Amino acid sequence: MPIISDKELSDEKRALWLKACSAVELRNYGYAISLLSAVLKEAPGFLDGRKVLRRAEIAATKGRKSFLSGLSTASLKGSSMMKKDPISAMELAEKTLETDPYNVQANQLLCSAAKAAELPDVAAFAMETIVEGNPKDTKLMHELAEQYLAMGLADRAVNVYTKISELNPADLIALKRGKDASASASMKSGGWETAGSYRDIMKNKAEATSLEQKSRVVRDLDMITEQLAELTPQWEADQTNVDLSKRVAKLWDEQLEQKNDEESLNGALYYYLHINEVVNGADPSVTRRISDLQLRQVDNQIKQYEDWFAAGGDQHEDAAQYREALEQLKQQRAATQIDDAKRRIERNPTDLQLRFEFGELLLTAGNFNDAIPELQKARQNPNTRLRAMSLLGRCFVQKGMLDMAANQFQSAAAEMTAMDAVKKDTLYDLALVYQTMGRKDEYLAALKEIIEVDYGYKDAAQRVESSYAS
Repeated sequence: MPIISDKELSDEKRALWLKACSAVELRNYGYAISLLSAVLKEAPGFLDGRKVLRRAEIAATKGRKSFLSGLSTASLKGSSMMKKDPISAMELAEKTLETDPYNVQANQLLCSAAKAAELPDVAAFAMETIVEGNPKDTKLMHELAEQYLAMGLADRAVNVYTKISELNPADLIALKRGKDASASASMKSGGWETAGSYRDIMKNKAEATSLEQKSRVVRDLDMITEQLAELTPQWEADQTNVDLSKRVAKLWDEQLEQKNDEESLNGALYYYLHINEVVNGADPSVTRRISDLQLRQVDNQIKQYEDWFAAGGDQHEDAAQYREALEQLKQQRAATQIDDAKRRIERNPTDLQLRFEFGELLLTAGNFNDAIPELQKARQNPNTRLRAMSLLGRCFVQKGMLDMAANQFQSAAAEMTAMDAVKKDTLYDLALVYQTMGRKDEYLAALKEIIEVDYGYKDAAQRVESSYAS
């Protein structure tokens, strides 16, 4: 039985899969578990679904082991049905794992049943889960390594044997098998298994070197994966090497730009945070990248909530709770941007462009009192002067200081030579201030100045036309 992807699911189960993914993002783990269980019943070879299911179960139980984790009736019943109906045995194992995802006996049942159903990848995943829940049990780690070797995944087996040797340096079996697996992995990666002669090997090596050199500017995903596989063990052995850490982080960054997935985002952020810790925050490019990636994480979460609401999430019984969570994320994003801008100003207090960006963020966040002095300083920069004056006017409007707002808008508009988008926005804001102040002639004059150039700008034409009608 082959492993399948979500694209190979039936339309009905694919819809359930998408709903389950949304439920996981919204931390509605119970709902996600029920949906994923239904999907796996039809598609036991859907490994990605099984992985998401396990993560949801671990999150729901917070990784705690059940007090019944040593007693599993599922393993007893499953053993009897293993040969006759391995798929049903897998389902039985999953029932126990719903409330106890690290249960050793249930995972072992899943592993054995998956092997009987000719699903070795699922069997390996079951063993990986056992080891994750028992990270110091070398006996279980040996079983996982043997499963990898049976699947021809010698490189993964090497990693497991290395960890066993770290936990127990006296384990000579792990040492020997690790060396054998390493040799097997080297032969496979070097092309010895398929090469006809040593000349083929040299040709392969030369092509690989050439490809690596060509891909230093733009790498494809396969090359990124290969280089990560090569550099990550080196990094694990020397984590204080800043240059090596940056190379690994950059690879994750490149993978993120191509795949735009959560795994790549988390990987890049992990390594940049590590670099920042090693250099004690002394590299501004690293701290800026960390901020960008953290904001990207929040943006992804915000988009997931907004997509969920757009798809009818308001009808959900917990919609109010999720709406509150969305607002908190937006506030968190604004606060993060402000903190980051503030730190940049502390490092470069004379940079007026940074002052403008900081003032704009404060205005957006509704912090008008702090935004005003920043925007006043930004007026001294010719590149930001006019936009800063317009934003100052908006601050004064929000504070009810309409005469001062009108002065800022009027001065900014007078200095703008071209009727571009910024000037039209400024004149429109000025018109609204005049309207509020009861200065009708000046209100209409500002609007007419806009529609003489752009009759379709917002509702400026309708406002002017209505004045003639009245």
